[in-house]
Order: sequence, then structure tokens, then C-alpha cells
Amino acid sequence: MQEIVKGFLNFQQNVFPERKDLFKSLASNQNPKALFISCSDSRLVPELVTQSEPGQLFVIRHAGNIVPPFGPEPGGVSATIEYAVVALGVTEIIICGHSNCGAMNAIASNADLESMPAVDHWLYYANAAKAVVEERNYESVEKRLNEMVKENVIAQLNNIKTHPSVSVALRKGKLRLHGWVYDIESGGIIALTKGGKSFISLSENPETCFE
Repeated sequence: MQEIVKGFLNFQQNVFPERKDLFKSLASNQNPKALFISCSDSRLVPELVTQSEPGQLFVIRHAGNIVPPFGPEPGGVSATIEYAVVALGVTEIIICGHSNCGAMNAIASNADLESMPAVDHWLYYANAAKAVVEERNYESVEKRLNEMVKENVIAQLNNIKTHPSVSVALRKGKLRLHGWVYDIESGGIIALTKGGKSFISLSENPETCFE
């Protein structure tokens, strides 16, 4: 905890004064262009990976970068998506998985989650990805996990399209969807191509988008 407080004090005393004008402009308004949905894993920091300034990304982070389909009792994820699209008018939504994801590993390895019932219930929303992965044979556990991570990104992109705010914005041509997988060790990102056909290097294909 001391390190966290120390970091805040450094921010308050050294960083904030140098960026005072930026924070003053953000004090009463925000205008992010993108909604970034990622895992809560401590090794993936959206603002760091994308080198974004405060106010540029609207972020949702939780286990497995999961987006439940829209339902009769919308939860916090649904409300945040709706607010980002309708109130803030974001034009890009990025769903970003990552290598060595604990949530996806739990699914891929059929881990016993009896002691974590909330996690077990939450991962239900990745069942579409699990079904695809279980239909294939993999040469290694690592390969199986990597494919689970990618298939989960595809599944969550399909889920987010069930949200009315997203569906309407897509129909009007006001929104684009992106599927990314971040590799922790290399710092690279692969991006899902149009229609979800394959993943390719984002650095070599910066204009790639799913829809």
C-alpha cells in the first residue's frame, strides 16, 4: 500500500502540475472517441498499451473481457456500453483479450471453480468460444489456451452486437468494432479481420477492423 500512496504523491507533486491545463479542461467534460473493453488482469493496461491521454479512452475492465448479451435485466456492463455509445458518442469499440489469460485458462482446462461460484457464473458468457475450441484438436495446452483467447474475443464481439445502442450505431455507420489480442511478453497486438476470418498483426495492418 505504501508504494501505491507513494505513486499518488509523485503524481500530485510532479505529474499533475505539468498537466494542469489538461486536467482543467477535463474537469467538467469528457469526449472519448473509443470504448476499450479489456480483462482486469494487472498486466494489461489499456492506457499504457495505446499510449492514450486521460479523457481519450472510456474503459471497461473485468475478468475475461466478457460482454454478456443484452437481456431483460441489463447489468453494469450493458449500462456502461449504452452510456458510451449514446451519451458520449464513441465511434470505436475495442474488445481486447490477452495472452495467458487466467479466465480463459480456467475454461480451456475445465478448472474446478466450486470455490468461486461468481467466477463460474460469469464465465458462462464465454460458452460460445468454449464450444468452438472443444470441437478442435490442439498440439499443446498453450495452443489451446491461445485459441480460447481469440475465440473469446470473437464471441464477445458477437455478444456486444445484441445491445440495441450498438446495433443502431452500426446500422447508421457511426460505430466500428475491433477485436484485439495483446501479447504480454512481446508487446504485440493481433487484430481480427473483417467478418472475423483471421487475426493479423495490428502494427502491419493498422486499419484492420472487425466491422
